[in-house]
Amino acid sequence: MLAFADAPLRFASNNESHDTLSEITASMSSNRFVPRTSPFRILQLLFLTSLAFSSGIYATRTLAPTHADSENVFIEESCDTALAISTAASGSVALDKIILTAGVRHGVDPRLIHAVIWKESNYRQHARSSQGAQGLMQLTAPTAARFGCRNASDPAANVEAGTRYLRALLERFNGDVSLALAGYNAGEGSVSKYRGIPPFPETRNFVRKIVNRYGKSYHPVA
Repeated sequence: MLAFADAPLRFASNNESHDTLSEITASMSSNRFVPRTSPFRILQLLFLTSLAFSSGIYATRTLAPTHADSENVFIEESCDTALAISTAASGSVALDKIILTAGVRHGVDPRLIHAVIWKESNYRQHARSSQGAQGLMQLTAPTAARFGCRNASDPAANVEAGTRYLRALLERFNGDVSLALAGYNAGEGSVSKYRGIPPFPETRNFVRKIVNRYGKSYHPVA
């Protein structure tokens, strides 16, 4: 089992991941020091949001204190690493944090969430399609209701619901990114009906562009 500081590596709980994210954000803005346990928790977050989404190959890097006897460790480099998880930043620190938080909470790669938002709305909070889909992740009214989104124009609520939907689709289609995206665009029923990506030009184009941007065809769901 991989370990850090003589402690077995485990995945962080939702609350722990959220606390770690808060520490990262605060440290980036204040250049403060945090307890020496934080590098371990940051490493957990990195595994959850980036390394864990690679093809089962994990790599560790010791985040040692600047001074062996110090009670604190400066984590500016770790913060930079954490914020580099997303390969396609939105241009808004606040939105990037929302996307990262939702990804960690629901076990969805933030880079996939970014790719979906890029294709669906190009990061436009108030985007609305001719079919009535709304917000960053272009939620239809039934999907918004299904995942508890009361205000599709609210970035946090929209991304939360859209990420939960992505997670449900990834689980349904056993981590197949193309099928999950096809379900996101055309409905999971259509994917099941055609036993694959439906033969709709819009859906095929949607899947192709996002997969090309994301760069992966499989997403772990365990």
